[in-house]
Amino acid sequence: MLPRDTDAAAAVSYDLIIIGGGIYGIMAALEAARRKLRPLLLERADFGGATSWNSLRIIHGGLRYLQSLDLHRFRESVPERRWFLRHFPDLVSPLECLMPLYGEGLRRTSILRAALRVNDLLSRQRNLAVRSANALPASRIIGPDETANRFPAVDRDGLKGGALWYDGVMTSSQRVVIESLRWATSYRARVLNYVEADSLLTNRSGAAAGIGAIDRVTGASMEFRAPSVLNLTGPWSRTLAARLDPRLGDRPELFQPSLAFNLFLDREPPAPLALAVRPRHSKSRTYFIHPWQGRTLAGTYHAPWSGPVDDVAPSDQQLDAFLADLNSAVPGWDLTRDNILRIHAGLIPAAHAGSDQPASREVIIDHGKAGGVPGLFSVSGVKFTTARLVAEKAVRTAFPALTRDPDALLGTERPIPFAVPSLDPFEELRRTDPQRASTILTQLIDDESVVYAEDLLLRRTDWGYDPADERRLAPGIARLLERSRTPASGVAVEPPRP
Repeated sequence: MLPRDTDAAAAVSYDLIIIGGGIYGIMAALEAARRKLRPLLLERADFGGATSWNSLRIIHGGLRYLQSLDLHRFRESVPERRWFLRHFPDLVSPLECLMPLYGEGLRRTSILRAALRVNDLLSRQRNLAVRSANALPASRIIGPDETANRFPAVDRDGLKGGALWYDGVMTSSQRVVIESLRWATSYRARVLNYVEADSLLTNRSGAAAGIGAIDRVTGASMEFRAPSVLNLTGPWSRTLAARLDPRLGDRPELFQPSLAFNLFLDREPPAPLALAVRPRHSKSRTYFIHPWQGRTLAGTYHAPWSGPVDDVAPSDQQLDAFLADLNSAVPGWDLTRDNILRIHAGLIPAAHAGSDQPASREVIIDHGKAGGVPGLFSVSGVKFTTARLVAEKAVRTAFPALTRDPDALLGTERPIPFAVPSLDPFEELRRTDPQRASTILTQLIDDESVVYAEDLLLRRTDWGYDPADERRLAPGIARLLERSRTPASGVAVEPPRP
């Protein structure tokens, strides 16, 4: 359970305080707790928001890294994809992917056939300890007729065939986040949302001793004690690092922002599987299009970013360019802005300042070794798939004597997941069994730190993922939250802005 009890959390000491409740901070809490540490996670908004919520939902195994011969990233991605498929079989499923081939450049059938063979060879343990229903089949090259059967709208002019392979997809990314938190708290982790780290506490020798924080629901100030602090705040990591450790100052290598955004489209998917496509006769990057919630998710569009990190959105020109690329890649799709239901925009680390190319390696800064505050560590990750691995590296940097095999300590099994129904079954349950529906709502609100309607509708369930459903349901959920808490709690309908 994830009770939001700030007073109880402040009354005890911890081994580690983790700042940032995105997927990287959550995985750090899990990896620390599985190694018998006592971590506290602080998130200034809600768990799994910002960049984590705006992902494309695909757990990539790293086939694309073979094209650039980045074997390091490939070898990290394959076992991390397996980790998700193994530990979240209810929430991560195999995803069939198809790339049409036209005999151009690296997209020739001979080159892709060799690449798929290498992919299967180097990932031959991809299904180790994975349930058979989640096992990933071998990849292969298919002919032009089969490609067209699977992707009827494909441009057949010059089509030579297709590359077919398998990755993972999160059927509910928000439940992956919440179930990871529930897993961490089933050991000794505590997690608090809407609590903002405000200052670094130090001891007499100048080393980290904890965090001063502000409860953004009540406005109360509080202190949390721990000898180690991990800054895992994504786009805010660089600013926070400089604020907590002025002696070390700004470290530009920690995070150079670039824009990444995906689109949830009010269109049936052009194929029942994921497509890796790009406009014909263009140097545009490859986009992934896959079925989602009965409609379509498409991404990812990358662009340089020089704006504020708290207000992230693509420009009209970038939206139009992305739609034009998708229309070129999928003949007859004819998308317009009216087809956009949600824009999933976030900031990810760029390869260098002003670049639209994502960084390829995580950054872990030990402030003490760099001349700053001992016991403070700042971390910037790269992608959702490898969040657990980077979190493990960060925890082990802070605690180098920890075991590499936490499974030997506490086992590998998640707690029994909380089965959250999708919207249609839940609304049917409200009609047929209102008591059971009320129990589900109460459990979500009380056990999973729901403070605002948006938390419940977007980050505990998918009930509000369709904006029309969110607008319809939000007022009622907000009234329920007001009734379920005392006036002194300060609960408001709208969440505070980061």
